[in-house]
Amino acid sequence: MKIPQLPFTVTDWSEVATTIHPGETGQALWRTLNIGDIRIRMVEYTPGYLADHWCDRGHVLYVLEGELNTELSDGRSFRLRPGMSYQVSDFGDAPHRSSTETGAKLFIVD
Repeated sequence: MKIPQLPFTVTDWSEVATTIHPGETGQALWRTLNIGDIRIRMVEYTPGYLADHWCDRGHVLYVLEGELNTELSDGRSFRLRPGMSYQVSDFGDAPHRSSTETGAKLFIVD
């Protein structure tokens, strides 16, 4: 990741507009800040959320609240709780999708 030149920036996430992204079930609520090619998001998944696609984009994802289930296309799965993160590359070696029974709040950089 290469962060482009920018002034020191403070983000009040409560002031960033929310966009709704329906899943196969449930919804993802995104607050997004774009800086050059970098996307920084505060994401909340509603209880019962299941992604409607397999993602092959690289991310650094950190769980703030709730519990997140991440399934890889090769059959592996991981349960992440607050304080846990995952890192995955842009090179398509681990297509993944998220779900949550209880809901989750995440901080994601990609």
